[in-house]
Amino acid sequence: MQTEVRQVWARCLDIIRKETSDQSYKTWFEPIVPLRVVNDTLTIQVPSQFFFEWLEENYVHVLRLAIDATLGVNGMLEYSIIVDKGDRKNPPIAYNVPNQKQTVPAPKPKPNQPEPNIYHSPFQLKDLDSLELDSYLNPHYTFDNFVEGDCNRLGRSAGLAVAERPGVTSFNPLMIYGGVGLGKTHLVQAIGNYIKDRYDNKFVLYVSSEKFTNQFINAIRNNTLQAFTNFYLHVDVLILDDVQFLAGKEKTQETFFHIFNHLHQSGKQIIMSSDRSPRELQGMQDRLLSRFKWGLTADLQQPDFETRIAIIQKKLQSDGIYIEDKVIEYLAHSIDTNVRELEGVIVSLMAHASLNRREIDMDLARATLKNIVIDNEKEVTVDNILDAVTNHFDIDLSELKSKSRKRETVFPRQVAMYLMKEFTNLPLKSIGYHFGGRDHSTVIHAVQTVSEMIEQDKDVEKTMQTLYRRFNRVRSKAE
Repeated sequence: MQTEVRQVWARCLDIIRKETSDQSYKTWFEPIVPLRVVNDTLTIQVPSQFFFEWLEENYVHVLRLAIDATLGVNGMLEYSIIVDKGDRKNPPIAYNVPNQKQTVPAPKPKPNQPEPNIYHSPFQLKDLDSLELDSYLNPHYTFDNFVEGDCNRLGRSAGLAVAERPGVTSFNPLMIYGGVGLGKTHLVQAIGNYIKDRYDNKFVLYVSSEKFTNQFINAIRNNTLQAFTNFYLHVDVLILDDVQFLAGKEKTQETFFHIFNHLHQSGKQIIMSSDRSPRELQGMQDRLLSRFKWGLTADLQQPDFETRIAIIQKKLQSDGIYIEDKVIEYLAHSIDTNVRELEGVIVSLMAHASLNRREIDMDLARATLKNIVIDNEKEVTVDNILDAVTNHFDIDLSELKSKSRKRETVFPRQVAMYLMKEFTNLPLKSIGYHFGGRDHSTVIHAVQTVSEMIEQDKDVEKTMQTLYRRFNRVRSKAE
């Protein structure tokens, strides 16, 4: 009989494998144990009630197809659901349930009696027959293309440790925080993709706090809150992005608090991202904030000059593009805000080069940067400042960057350095780079000199006001 049931189930699996994705097959069908075939009824053993409900809700059509092909249209399916795994001395305890959706319909509930709480995933697709377990991870986000530097080394190292041993390290939960565009989403999804690729038996789920909140609201509206909670209780690795958006949502926080507790106590891994550290999160319950601090909190900072160069080189390498080192340095010195803006500039630069059928050189880099690093208030860039100063003082850019010590050259150069320090976030070293590679002490001297002259010389004050107006800015003496 055992030989027969294994053969029947093997034929079923051949059909099921063709109808499902590899991950769904490994997650939901490989753990099933065929028990017996009696009177055209196949009995299969599943590990839990949740497992049974998921199969019935999402893969009944696949199972029916397999049963029809192996046992005929009159074939039946029965589940043996394990409720106690037992131990070395005691065998597992299970109970049998017929496949309700392919026998007689379940009786309708009596009047004023609530319908049974049938499990639904909060990630339902329009076509239920095509519903598959999805982690909602972007496969592009990996550790391989996450550039490491001093600005993110702690976060990346902690993330890799968690990815290799999810739920086992003391980094649970792992909170990654930092400003916009610094790679938080990339890092947390890289962790998820690493785990998903190496642990076939773990269900990894990535969800934004906004989606989590919307699912919670829909669950309340549809009276399926218990089903919503049950779904998250069976996640092995939960990645919640932008947790700061839960602020002020008391009921959502309460539900997440209970989910968090259950997962943590069950040894499941929790990973979160935020735009600020836990102690700076406003509108969050104290008990939830205290749990955020149980594990490790790692910040991502603005990339330094060397890391920015590495990011540019990595991006160009992945796209098979070569540009001169001096252009790469120019881009790295000119953009120090975040990784996202830096990558956006590179994409725009490559697009301009392709459309205009020209090489990527310094002129194209300057033109591209001038066109895209502008906001509604007329963002002040390095090139904006250099253009304004050379035009106002009627001096060539080459003279401004030369080693000349003539007053008609030195003063405009000092003014340009002052304006860069005033209007950009560039470090002193990067400012000096734009003037022939001068060191930071030269920039400090220039800024101090111009500041003193503004206070002491009315003509210099007037000159600076004129330059400020070029950038739609107004400078008062109180500054």
